[in-house]
Amino acid sequence: MDTIGVICEPDDAVFGRAAERLAARGFDVEFLPPGEPIRPEDIDALDALANRTVCRQAFDALSYADRNGVETLNGFFPTTALSCRLVVLNALERIGYRVPAIAFKKPDADYVGKNRFRWDGPAGVDADPEFYQQAVGSEPSIERYYALDDGIETHLQALTIRTKLTERRPVLEETTVRVQLATRIRELLDRFDARAIGVDFVVDEHDECYAVDISPVPSFDGAGMERRLADSLASLTTIGA
Repeated sequence: MDTIGVICEPDDAVFGRAAERLAARGFDVEFLPPGEPIRPEDIDALDALANRTVCRQAFDALSYADRNGVETLNGFFPTTALSCRLVVLNALERIGYRVPAIAFKKPDADYVGKNRFRWDGPAGVDADPEFYQQAVGSEPSIERYYALDDGIETHLQALTIRTKLTERRPVLEETTVRVQLATRIRELLDRFDARAIGVDFVVDEHDECYAVDISPVPSFDGAGMERRLADSLASLTTIGA
C-alpha cells in the first residue's frame, strides 16, 4: 500500500475529501501537522508528499523529501521561488502577462501594500509594507485560476472571488476560463517544475487582465477539483516506478 503524506489539518475541506477518494483506491494518507517539526523518518516512510501551508517546517520537509527521493506535489524549489512575490511578478511579466507597477516608496496613487515573501503573511495594518503594488481594477473581486497537473494533463478552473461582499453576491463563483490566460499558466508550471498553483488576476475597467499574485500552496477551495487532486497525488507514487 502506497502512503501519501499531506502537510495540513485532516479536516481540510478539499484535501480531506481528496484523502477519502485516495483511501477508497487503497492508498494510505497521513496528515502531518502544519507548524510542527516533521521527523525525517516520517518522511522516509512516505511514497509522496504534498503541502498545504507556507511555514518553516513545511520547507524543511520538502527539502528533505527532494533530497531523499520522495516525490512531491510542489517541491522545495517551486514552493520557495513562488513564495517570493517580486520573483513572481517578474516571472508573470516575462511570460507575457500585464502586471501592476511596483514601488518601494509610498506612491501618491492608489496602491496595495505587500511584503516581499509569502511566509511573512500580509502587510500589517500598523506596519509599513515592504513594497507597494499599483491598485488596478475597480470591482471588489479577483479572478483566481487553479492549475493542477494530474500526471497526464493539466486541469484548470477559474473562480471569481469577492474580496468584499456586495449585493449579497457569493464569495466564490465559477467563471469562464480565458484561453489567453490559461495557456501561460501551463507555461508557469513548466518553468518552475510545479504541479499545482493558484494565480490571481484583477480585471480593470477596460477588461484588461493584470496578474497580481501566485500561490504555490493552492487551497482549491470552491473549485470542485477534489477528484483531480486525488488523481494528481496518486500519480506521484508512479513516478520512477
